[in-house]
Amino acid sequence: MTKRSTWISDWNPEDVKFWEATGKLVARRNLIWSILAEHLGFSIWLIWSIVAAKLPQAGFHYTTEQLFQLVALPGLIGALMRFPYTFAVPKFGGRNWTIVSAALLFIPAIALVYFVSRPDTPFQVMLIAAATAGLGGGNFASSMANISFFYPDRMKGWALGLNAAGGNIGVSSVQLLTPILVTFGWLSFYMAEPLGTAGYLQNAGLMWLPLIALAVFGAYRYMDNLTTARSTFKDQVVITRRKHTWVMSWLYIGTFGSFIGYSAAFPLLLKTQFPAVGVGIAFLGPLVGSVSRPFGGWLADKIGGARVTFWNFVVMGAATAGVIYYVDIKSFPGFLAMFLTLFVTTGIGNGSTFRMIPSIFREQKLSEVKGGGAEARAAALKAAATESAAVIGFTSAVGAVGGYLIPRGFGASIATFGGPYVALEVFLAFYVTCIALTWWFYLRRSFSGVGSTSLAQARV
Repeated sequence: MTKRSTWISDWNPEDVKFWEATGKLVARRNLIWSILAEHLGFSIWLIWSIVAAKLPQAGFHYTTEQLFQLVALPGLIGALMRFPYTFAVPKFGGRNWTIVSAALLFIPAIALVYFVSRPDTPFQVMLIAAATAGLGGGNFASSMANISFFYPDRMKGWALGLNAAGGNIGVSSVQLLTPILVTFGWLSFYMAEPLGTAGYLQNAGLMWLPLIALAVFGAYRYMDNLTTARSTFKDQVVITRRKHTWVMSWLYIGTFGSFIGYSAAFPLLLKTQFPAVGVGIAFLGPLVGSVSRPFGGWLADKIGGARVTFWNFVVMGAATAGVIYYVDIKSFPGFLAMFLTLFVTTGIGNGSTFRMIPSIFREQKLSEVKGGGAEARAAALKAAATESAAVIGFTSAVGAVGGYLIPRGFGASIATFGGPYVALEVFLAFYVTCIALTWWFYLRRSFSGVGSTSLAQARV
């Protein structure tokens, strides 16, 4: 039996015959294992959102603001890691980098196991341990950039939405499973006693180790590298000179930045604002946000990404105003309903904004070679695929800073003003800017496939 090559040189998903005969099966196989690796990346990235809320019960004497810092710092590190992770796929290959990035998750998982069992750990040391969880945040950028090469343009919205949702739901998984599994002493084979009333908190790290090993093996055995995705750093870094790279990055702070930031802060926000409720229901937010993401991509495929994004930000603004109101009157049912609405809209917006990116760069490149023949068109499509993949990773990196800014914003607002109101008002103002930018660049005069009119009418 001939050993399967890990590099594929002949890849043309836009060719319908190729896609039906070969492409879709290969793409689906890579998507499945990409989702698993990304899912674990998100789980590790957001693991401190639950662990930090339980540290006081485990005997750690950290202030509320310090706990929010433990939640926030992995968000910042994850955002920074996404820049090199984005450029790693075209440099090393999607399969190769998935193996490496999945294996790196062992570091934060093992660090957590070690330090949470030592209540005398200085805060700065614990902060460094939490920071290593940011390695999981980088996985999204490389995973999305990689999968974008496997699928034809007509299916990118759904494929990227599904890939992202599979990763995003890792946030919900860690927030659902951690409170349950820390009660099982048999998982913590080296400890006879629980950590105060927090249970066996080290299980929060132990539970992921076999799954990380599975992801590394699956990527090694079943994923592929595409030679068509190879490009130099110089070829990719050109995206920083594109106006729409920065516009879409700003919008993605509003969608994904909100998702990851609210996901990180939600357990502690519940604990501080509604202490009688507990953090057990925190997983519901990222769950509905993750599930709604493919719907956002699908809806954008059908009616246009800019239309979906515009109205989505309108609803996000209204839901934020609702959260402010219900926190003020201390109504938990209203608070939960508005926050879950916020999470749903972050998911829909994540899907719609990422659907906009391939359309924007495809139309731009095709307009540059209009009338140039089939060869010029093929070159333009390849360049568009390369740039849009790089932009997807780049915007995901910029957008991820919300994972740091939102928890830090809540922590500072509570510490200074006694509640999260000021932070929420700032977030509301930001959504207003996103509404204005979406209308100005993509609805006032829209892209084909992004809004409603042709590229010739667009302000590029």
